[in-house]
Amino acid sequence: MSKARKEVLIFDENSFKRVISRIASEIIEKNPDLDKLVLIGIKKGGTYLKERIKKEIEEREKVSLYSGDIDITLYRDDIRRIGYNPKIDTTEIPLNLTDKYVVLIDDVLFTGRTVRAAMDALFDFGRPKRIQLAVMVDRGHRELPIQADFVGKTVPTSRKEIVEVNFKEVQGKDCVILRDNNAKR
Repeated sequence: MSKARKEVLIFDENSFKRVISRIASEIIEKNPDLDKLVLIGIKKGGTYLKERIKKEIEEREKVSLYSGDIDITLYRDDIRRIGYNPKIDTTEIPLNLTDKYVVLIDDVLFTGRTVRAAMDALFDFGRPKRIQLAVMVDRGHRELPIQADFVGKTVPTSRKEIVEVNFKEVQGKDCVILRDNNAKR
């Protein structure tokens, strides 16, 4: 009988930076009209990743990008399961998204339900010309037909595992860890 892995480092600080740089490069390549590009982070993890990607693109291309953050709480298809008083965060989208090229950004892509909720929320701010998706990690187990356009890494996981994306701004260190959800820390 094999032992379950308790913790695996997927990205250390250096590879974390390289992945952000690569995703930024791919976004630039697929979106040459940066004047119409808007980066939207899905709160919480997507917000930190969006800021890093935005900074990378702005420094490299000498531009100023529109960006914002979206809270998907009220758009979740399981909102009744999370209780009568869900914690709702702010959504900050500074412009009408009609005819814009939007890149939704999240840290981990799992079932696809968060992305579906984010797309529903986006349409409250206009009708984007195109919506693309950027994620640090795609862990599989999709329940909806959603895939990312820009992926840091695809990591096969079991449903018992969690992918933990740590950001310097919050946890003090940039890294991505695959952890057994049942393992003691």
